[in-house]
Amino acid sequence: MKVILQQDVKGQGKKGQLVEVSEGYARNFLLPRKLAIPATTDAINTMNLKEKARRAEEARQKAEAQAVAEKLKECQVKLTAKAGNGGRLFGAVTTKEISEGLKAQYDIDVPKQKLVLDDPIKAFGSYQVKAKLGFEISGTVYVSVFEEK
Repeated sequence: MKVILQQDVKGQGKKGQLVEVSEGYARNFLLPRKLAIPATTDAINTMNLKEKARRAEEARQKAEAQAVAEKLKECQVKLTAKAGNGGRLFGAVTTKEISEGLKAQYDIDVPKQKLVLDDPIKAFGSYQVKAKLGFEISGTVYVSVFEEK
């Protein structure tokens, strides 16, 4: 019997897939638990439309990520921090501060989870922070840390 999965089912497939399962497995397990629906022509057409819409949304998000990566090339985020003796910072500059700086200075919204710091920023100077924007697209954020007066 052919069914369309409504959720991921271990050993069968992912959500939205059309799979062939035994009659008893479908009737006694998948259908009562609403894990799948019978593969009627109407349901298959609906599945195809949803897949097409999902692909279009994914393409839009990928183009958006590419545009953000292009914008990041021209941005130099300037942050200030308090420091002690020898130019060492009290604490460190975090990805949250960099994300907020990007939003405030350039109106570019990059979540802090997408910024990758190799080492914590604990001194003044210029740094390059990698931004993983999804869809295997990454950009570089240039960060300058100055002493707070």
